[in-house]
Amino acid sequence: MLEVTQHNWETKGEFVATFDGRPAGLMTYSWAGDDKIIIDHTEVEPAYNGKGVGKAMVYKAVEFAREKNLKIIPLCPFAKATFQKNEEIRDVL
Repeated sequence: MLEVTQHNWETKGEFVATFDGRPAGLMTYSWAGDDKIIIDHTEVEPAYNGKGVGKAMVYKAVEFAREKNLKIIPLCPFAKATFQKNEEIRDVL
């Protein structure tokens, strides 16, 4: 089962994806002031390519942004493409 957890620090954070307890992906972000995060990197383990791991991490970031009333700046090409393909999550841009 795919699970995405978040770790948040003062200036940076990450979303970590695991699949049945094994590392599946990582998406990192940096804080830009108090109300924005910049998604700067997304990586998925090769064994999990095409299984929705990257998208799950982006959606978890969207959930976090909505809960905390934040905006997301997707500098990472994968995150940017995910926002372009999925209109329902663009409210956090």
